[in-house]
Amino acid sequence: METITIHTSKAYEILLEEGLLATAAEHISKVLPPVEDGRAANSAPRKCCVVCDKTVCQLYGQKPHPLLTGLLEAGYTVHVYVFNPGEKSKSLRTAEDLCGFLSENHFGRNDFIIALGGGVCGDLAGFAASIYMRGIPYIQIPTTLLAMADSSVGGKTGVNTDAGKNMLGTFWQPSLVIADPKALETLNKTELLNGLAEVIKAGFIGDTSIFDVISEGLPAAIAKAIQVKKEIVEEDEREGGSRRLLNFGHTIGHAIEKCSNYTIPHGFAVMTGMYLTALAADERGWSRTPMAGFIKSAIDAFAYPVYTDCTAADLAAAAKDDKKHEADRITIIYPDQPGTCAMKELPISDLEVFIASGLTKAQGR
Repeated sequence: METITIHTSKAYEILLEEGLLATAAEHISKVLPPVEDGRAANSAPRKCCVVCDKTVCQLYGQKPHPLLTGLLEAGYTVHVYVFNPGEKSKSLRTAEDLCGFLSENHFGRNDFIIALGGGVCGDLAGFAASIYMRGIPYIQIPTTLLAMADSSVGGKTGVNTDAGKNMLGTFWQPSLVIADPKALETLNKTELLNGLAEVIKAGFIGDTSIFDVISEGLPAAIAKAIQVKKEIVEEDEREGGSRRLLNFGHTIGHAIEKCSNYTIPHGFAVMTGMYLTALAADERGWSRTPMAGFIKSAIDAFAYPVYTDCTAADLAAAAKDDKKHEADRITIIYPDQPGTCAMKELPISDLEVFIASGLTKAQGR
């Protein structure tokens, strides 16, 4: 089993190995024992709320799956909260409903949440954990490639609003992350590509060897992507500086998602965002090594459909509402050379022109 420890304001471990879903209760009990705070055996059992969407619930969130039976056998009082799949469920309304569910079942500050699922579930459940009673523990059990390699690590939580993606959120570190690559066997090609985009992003940000190990198998690539994120998050937990590098491709990517009403998957939008950003940065001479060709090679290698029907004006308008802008400027993350990204402040008034140059290059005009 690979164990990666994240040293932030709250240290926690990421466990990565096939088969961990079946033994999850054993690892959870070491961090959050079934009897609250390890007190006398006659104390009330600790409650846990498994949060998952309907699809994941059918796979892992009910008996006789060993995840649920293991939790029960370990002595936890288990509740399951199920929501509809999809980005639209990552809302303040769903978070409020989840908090109401916790209250109805008398959850206290020593009880905890298990986020069982993909990025939507992790963001939603983590957000609820951070605000319920001003914060209760939560554990991440990611079941998608995107969540394993990226969103379950680092403590970012959030929900979407009409103004944009993740506009309401907190930094709330999990108590443990349990990643079982065997869960990826249930994913279709689209969902795997969706997550692989974040692995590829990590390669461009900090470790080009990721591209070599992808062919060896996803567990090795996931571990390397986590290591890239670990180093950045430990240096800048609350995104005051270098953690912004993890947003490579996301300014335009989030705009694409919003303009498509979230019909374009996050990873596909991010791949498009990385490519358009690289094209525009190359044109302006920002990068020490022109990088658009490298990104296009990755796009072609995995047959990503790089697309958006949105105009530069539409994307710029959506990006202007993104949480990464300050006053009249926005931070653009761009690839500087292989394995390195850099940041540059761009006037908001110049954003549409910047995006338009990327779109024009991508369309061969």
